[in-house]
Amino acid sequence: MGKSAIITGANRGIGAKVVEAFANNGFQYIWACARQETSEFEEKMRNLSGKTGATINTVYFDLANEESIKEGFSKIRSSKIAIDALINVAGVVNTDTFFMTPISKIREVFETNFFGTVTLTQLVLKIMLRQKSGSIVNFASVAGLDANPTNCTYGSSKAALISFSRILASEVGEQGIRVNAIAPGLTDTDMAIQVKNKIGEEVLKNCAMNRLAKPEEIASVALFLASDDASFINGQVIRVDGGTR
Repeated sequence: MGKSAIITGANRGIGAKVVEAFANNGFQYIWACARQETSEFEEKMRNLSGKTGATINTVYFDLANEESIKEGFSKIRSSKIAIDALINVAGVVNTDTFFMTPISKIREVFETNFFGTVTLTQLVLKIMLRQKSGSIVNFASVAGLDANPTNCTYGSSKAALISFSRILASEVGEQGIRVNAIAPGLTDTDMAIQVKNKIGEEVLKNCAMNRLAKPEEIASVALFLASDDASFINGQVIRVDGGTR
């Protein structure tokens, strides 16, 4: 049987390119997870499946809702297929200053970016621990590593995810499970448009390459970390930011 992967945030941006990269590079079973079902997404996954030969199953759940996550995961678990990789891409952005951000909004961001990812990871780990194998790739952000204005809420949620990834890697590494995080710089997605509209073009000033990342450039790193070529990479945070200066 070919390898399998669960990919969240699969309906757009980086997540969509991750699904394409995995389907085009030997992952036979893919669960493409999104929050809401659309005919466009369903058709896109059918076309990609036909083109690559990969079996792509769409699964819908809301990362901000624990019961929704459990219900969605039950559909994955019922297939009784081994899970080789979990790629936690989905997330939400917030670019308000801390003082102007209601606590309710901070909780909302953390529910999706941190607690939702942690909940799904715990469910998947039950299977990976029985297998004694698996690769987990969490999508963090340079905002979780660098101190920049307006990143307090979003950056803090990603910093928590980075810490979680490194500590979890130390717990499950001896069980044959690797956990790593990717910290992309600003990437050419709908999320980047939100950030640029709020902050302006100066967001590119610190990038040595003076451009946004392409989603496929980030997806290729996730593919590498999930592959056997990265078999001894564990507990790492990989910056993909074009060179911060």
